Amino acid sequence: MPSYHNISGEVTQQLIGAASERPIKSISLANVHADTPCTVDLYIQKQGTGIFYLLKNTLLPIGATLIYDEATFSTRSGEFGLFVKLTKSASETPVVDVIIN
Repeated sequence: MPSYHNISGEVTQQLIGAASERPIKSISLANVHADTPCTVDLYIQKQGTGIFYLLKNTLLPIGATLIYDEATFSTRSGEFGLFVKLTKSASETPVVDVIIN
């Protein structure tokens, strides 16, 4: 079942917790801000092991959608959580919609 997230601000947000057990096939990131591109980091993290980047410092232009369809991994219980970090590239607040299949 897909999950949907509206993310606003220069933030790091957990999309899927390590306590859930869910296979992930694709992740869609859409910059819905009217005027400003942003930079996106998408990563999985395991406590005590570290961060593993799927996307690092990836520019998401105004109105663009990036589909990461090589995300064939599972957030097994107690292991990896999925996170997104948005960074503004101007003075405006980044706004990104995320859909996880």
